[in-house]
Amino acid sequence: MTPPDAPHVSAVPDEVRDALASVAGVPTLLVALDFDGTLSPHVVDPMSARMLPAARDAVHALAALPQTVVALVSGRSLVDLRIIAEHTDDSPITLAASHGAEYWFPGEGAVEPAEDDSERGLRDLLRARAEEIAADYEGVWIEPKTFGFGVHTRNATDEAGDAASAAVDEMVGDLAPDWRRRTGKKIVEYAFRHEGKDSAIAALRERFAADAVLFAGDDTTDEDALRSLQSQDLGIHVGDGETAARVSVANIPAMAAALADLAQQRRDAQE
Repeated sequence: MTPPDAPHVSAVPDEVRDALASVAGVPTLLVALDFDGTLSPHVVDPMSARMLPAARDAVHALAALPQTVVALVSGRSLVDLRIIAEHTDDSPITLAASHGAEYWFPGEGAVEPAEDDSERGLRDLLRARAEEIAADYEGVWIEPKTFGFGVHTRNATDEAGDAASAAVDEMVGDLAPDWRRRTGKKIVEYAFRHEGKDSAIAALRERFAADAVLFAGDDTTDEDALRSLQSQDLGIHVGDGETAARVSVANIPAMAAALADLAQQRRDAQE
């Protein structure tokens, strides 16, 4: 029987429900979720992003279940991810930020790698030069990140976005050719750390001794994690397009419904 405080489960396609059933009953389940575009819509001001209420309800329903680890796995810096996820010090939800270079664990808090002065100095130099470039293109802006920066072009014309991105590419290529470059939806990210969401999933799997992993994401940076999943795992892609995920859902409300369905299936399996 569904508890009165459980999130409402909307219609979930049979294909998705069957895929969820393959992981719902494992002893220890890791539910790892991208944030932007998976739980929260992409927005003009990235710091105004928030989980849709249905997604928040489903995430917290899963986190309340025994032997169920919920982690947000994001390219956002840890400090920003905690703000947009409305993440409190007593939260049961694990965070893997900066594509897995920063973590926050329940009962432990933040785990962040040490930086040296040369890395910070180069980051600040490149970020300042990127901001100078962006100033020449309307609608392009630079997002500071712990280990680098992102070039946002969502509010720019395609022509301005392409030109700004090309100019920043050239600048970073000249001054920091070993930095990692990632492309997403209307954003290009640069970082001196090389962790990816695939390595984040591997680290979380090991830490929590997960018997299976569910990972869901919507963007190209999520495909690294989706390709890294093992046969007992489940990948879910949010939106259209080619993907390494086993199943896809149409949008964020559909993803929220799938998570709520998973919570109900897992609750039933544990009774």
